[in-house]
Amino acid sequence: MTIHLHHGDLPEGLSFEGARDGAVAVDSETMGLDPHRDRLCVVQLSAGDGDAHLVQLPRGQYDAPRLKAVLTDQGLTKIFHFARFDVAAFMRWLGVVTGPVYCTKIASKLARTYTDRHGLKDVVREATGIELSKQQQSSDWGAETLTQAQKEYAASDVLHLHETRARLDEMLAREGRSEIAEACFAFLPVRCRLDLMGWDEVDIFAHR
Repeated sequence: MTIHLHHGDLPEGLSFEGARDGAVAVDSETMGLDPHRDRLCVVQLSAGDGDAHLVQLPRGQYDAPRLKAVLTDQGLTKIFHFARFDVAAFMRWLGVVTGPVYCTKIASKLARTYTDRHGLKDVVREATGIELSKQQQSSDWGAETLTQAQKEYAASDVLHLHETRARLDEMLAREGRSEIAEACFAFLPVRCRLDLMGWDEVDIFAHR
C-alpha cells in the first residue's frame, strides 16, 4: 500500500482512466456529521491498485478542479460506503453533483438481508476477510498536519471497496436485485439534495 498525500487538489497528470472495473473508490473526512456546519477536510480516492490518494483541503479552499473533474466524470463510477453522506458533503462544500455512484452500504442492505450489520467494517470483513481499524474515525481531520495513523485510516476506507463491490454485485445478481440497486444509486443525488434542503429526517413518501 502506498499513500499519496496531496494539498488542495489532485496533482496535474494523475489519471484514473485505467482504474479497476472503470471505477474509483471515494470517501471523505469532515469535522462532523452535519454537512451545513462541519466542513469537508479530506477526500480519499483509490483506483483499486493498492494506492490511495488523499486530498487535504484547507479551510475555505475548495477550488479543486482536478478533484471535481474526477467526481463528475460520467465515464468513471465512484464507489462509496454510505454515499448519501459523502455526496451531500461534496454538494455543500465543492459545489458538484457526484456521479455515477455505487454505494456498498445500499448494496449490502439489499443483498445481505440476513444481518443488520451494514457498517463498512462488517461489510468489508465478510466480503474480503480484511479487518479494518476504526480507531481514528473520531479525530481532528481539520488539523494542519495529519498523523500517520490518520492517513492510514483514511486510506483503508477506500482500498478495499473495489473487492467489496465485486462480492456484493455477485450477491445482488444471485438474488435478482441488481436492477433495484442501480435505481437506488441513480436516486442518491436527489436524496442528498433533499437532505441539504432540510428533509433529512422526513420520509416524503410516507403517508404522514
